[in-house]
Amino acid sequence: MACSTQTGFRIVPPAAAVVGENKRRQCRRRVSPQAGRALEILGHAIEYVTDEFVHAGGSMSGHSAQLEAVQLLMALNREIYLECPEVPSFSERFLSLLHLRAA
Repeated sequence: MACSTQTGFRIVPPAAAVVGENKRRQCRRRVSPQAGRALEILGHAIEYVTDEFVHAGGSMSGHSAQLEAVQLLMALNREIYLECPEVPSFSERFLSLLHLRAA
């Protein structure tokens, strides 16, 4: 139940509004120090470019180099985060332990 604007940004409704939809499993990831530093730098860059865009009075309609830069930085941020390995949940670790003992 996400909306799309003319600029291609996805607007995600608050969690309370998404009652009937299937929720994706929330997984944790093991972020290395290098990936953590990269995510931190990208986060600061996204915040800086966004702040500059807002203070300049930029419009969300039309193509803007600043909006494209934010989209690029956010894509890199997601790419780095998703490359980090997932940490199994407690229940997954417990079930794997039970399967090892049963074998």
